[in-house]
Amino acid sequence: MVRRGRVGRPGVRRGLTVGAFALVVLFGATGTGLAVPPPPPNPSDSELDSSQAAASEKAGEVGKLTNQLAQAEQKLSSLQDDVELKQEQAMKALVDLQTAQDAAAQAELAAQSARKEADAAAGAIEKARQDLKTFAAASFEQGSTVGSVAAYLTADSPKDLLARAQMLDAIGGSRLNALDRLEQAQTAKSNKDAAARKAVEVAQQKQDAAKQAKSGADAAQAAAVQAQQSQASQNQQLEASKSAVEQQLYTAQSKVNGLQGQRQRYQDWLAQKQREDEERARQAALARHPSSGGGGGGRPSPAAGSSIEAVIARALSQLGRPYAWGGGNGSGPTRGIHDGGVADMYGDYRKIGFDCSGLMIYAFAGVRALPHYSGYQYTSGRHVPLSQMRRGDMLFYGGSGGIHHVALYLGGGQMVEAPESGSYVRVTAVRYGGIMPYATRLIG
Repeated sequence: MVRRGRVGRPGVRRGLTVGAFALVVLFGATGTGLAVPPPPPNPSDSELDSSQAAASEKAGEVGKLTNQLAQAEQKLSSLQDDVELKQEQAMKALVDLQTAQDAAAQAELAAQSARKEADAAAGAIEKARQDLKTFAAASFEQGSTVGSVAAYLTADSPKDLLARAQMLDAIGGSRLNALDRLEQAQTAKSNKDAAARKAVEVAQQKQDAAKQAKSGADAAQAAAVQAQQSQASQNQQLEASKSAVEQQLYTAQSKVNGLQGQRQRYQDWLAQKQREDEERARQAALARHPSSGGGGGGRPSPAAGSSIEAVIARALSQLGRPYAWGGGNGSGPTRGIHDGGVADMYGDYRKIGFDCSGLMIYAFAGVRALPHYSGYQYTSGRHVPLSQMRRGDMLFYGGSGGIHHVALYLGGGQMVEAPESGSYVRVTAVRYGGIMPYATRLIG
């Protein structure tokens, strides 16, 4: 049985035989000639086929791993969106908690004030009662000039007696009326005190609910971060496996290229030997027939970019500013805050910069005050379909779970944003994956 790799060998031997014969003729005819160089290695067809199959197998593995890595990258991107959403929800919970704490503190101050007023009213009523008792007792003491029998007996005339009686009656009545008014005031202040206590109770309930929501948001964010980190680790493993197989593919392809190069060099050598043999044969023929002459031809040469503008200008003035979660207000960049997750991994709490909603707060500071939460910013203005969006509108990203990102539309398919931890304020093309169906317009 003849092996495929040996097919070219007999021809080689025949070529060498012919060449040797021609050399003999030349040496015999002229007495001069050149030594024949040894042939380069000629890999067999089976060796070439085997190396090509190995390279194809590795290429298939690389393709499979590339697909897996693409799917993993897509999943990682989705998890990143989820982390951003959880970050924004944590920011919402933080804002709501601060609002609830402020309301609870205000309710407590109001309750303290109401209690003081109620206590003061109670003290005034008690003093009025004591004064009334003193007045009643003095009315029966002898020698008193006010409220006593002597006041009647010492009267100079019936008219004077009547006047004194009316005076005593008026004094007693006025004190009773004052006492009634004080008691009414005490009742009102007691009601106010009760309402204030109820407000404190309600505010405390809201504060407790906000704390619980904050705890839940933090836990959800931590879970999202863990899922993202786990996926990132899987991605790294896939990337490492892909790199290893790519190296194996490179080695296999190099082997194929090496064998193919050897085959090509052998074929070049064979062709050159054939030309040399033909030239020697021609020279020999010329030696035998000088008049026949020979003509030779040369080879052919090788082929020889208003209020909207003010908002946009403010946003663009911060290009290159670091992303800092929780950073940014109407006056400019601020230090980021702890989130217990991704932002802390990037040290956002040590950076002076903006997050996505903080950049919008700064950009629109001259128009209106925006809350530091993209979900609230989404409902802060008039919604317009994306087909009608224009320069100066806010674009939002999210889904059924809520909003997790906001950017400012610049027109021409461009937007400015503070994208994520580890990045900077930048101008980029509008991304339509995960974009909300409406833009929010604050101006016009």
